[in-house]
Parts: sequence; structure tokens; C-alpha cells
Amino acid sequence: MILGMPAELFTKLHVAVSLIGLVAGLVAVLAMVGGRQARGVTALFLAATLLTSVTGFLFPLRSIGPPHVVGVLSLVALAAAFWGLYRRRLVGPWRLIYIVSATAALWFNAFVAVVQAFQKVPVLALMAPRGNEPPFLVAQAAVLAFCAMLGLAAARNFKPAPG
Repeated sequence: MILGMPAELFTKLHVAVSLIGLVAGLVAVLAMVGGRQARGVTALFLAATLLTSVTGFLFPLRSIGPPHVVGVLSLVALAAAFWGLYRRRLVGPWRLIYIVSATAALWFNAFVAVVQAFQKVPVLALMAPRGNEPPFLVAQAAVLAFCAMLGLAAARNFKPAPG
């Protein structure tokens, strides 16, 4: 039981919130690439990704490992994104800090999604049973490159109106 619900249900909710954050994050970052700010989708992205990171720590611990490190890094990125967007209003250097941190939060979520896909999807698990084989590494490199390109394009194009 986790938060009073069976572990299987909690896992399904965690995955659903994670996927919502991933899709909303992609839409929010693509809006920045297009020079726009999608306020509602951005709020959904940040909230869902925060909830994903927090709930990830509620699963029973066997030992502290890479998932926990990614979770902490995601929370740090989200803290910077929330602060830059809602407290500093993207003024001055906070525009770039927000873009980098929001894009990093999206990448952390996508990174975990790729890890989970290679662990749970049978054909992918056969291609990379240990998670360090070339198909897994290529997939992770592609996700990182894609997010980096989005972040660079957003930094170039996203110039929100003051206030």
C-alpha cells in the first residue's frame, strides 16, 4: 500500500501523471520554440512533472540509486523553473534560467520514460536487457539531443512580454 492505495494502482497513477507531464512539457517547450507562452499547458507540465518526481520517492526503497538521483535533479530543475516563471516573471537572466530548467525537467521525465520503456516493453528489453547496450544508449542520446535542440531553439525564439 502506498498512500492508502494498492501499489499497482499507485504505480498506474504515477505513470499516468508522468505521461501527462511529458506530453504537456513537450507542448509547452514547443510553444516556447514558436515564441509563445502556453500558460495553461505550462502550469500543467510543471505541476504534473513535480507530482511525478515527488511520487517517485514514495515507492518502497531497496537502496538509493540512479532513480533517486534523477528525481532530485528533476526537483532542482523544477524549483528553478517555478521560481523563474512565477516569482521572477522571466525578467532578465530568469528567462534563460527558466528555459534551461524547464527543458531539463522535460528531459529528465523523458529519460525515465526511455528507461521504463526498455525495462517494460518486451521487444525493447530484448534489445537492451542490461540497459547499457547500444540501442538503449542511442535512444537516450536521441532524446537528449532532441531536448537540447528544443532548448536552444526556445532560448533563441522565446521572448515573453515584460510582466
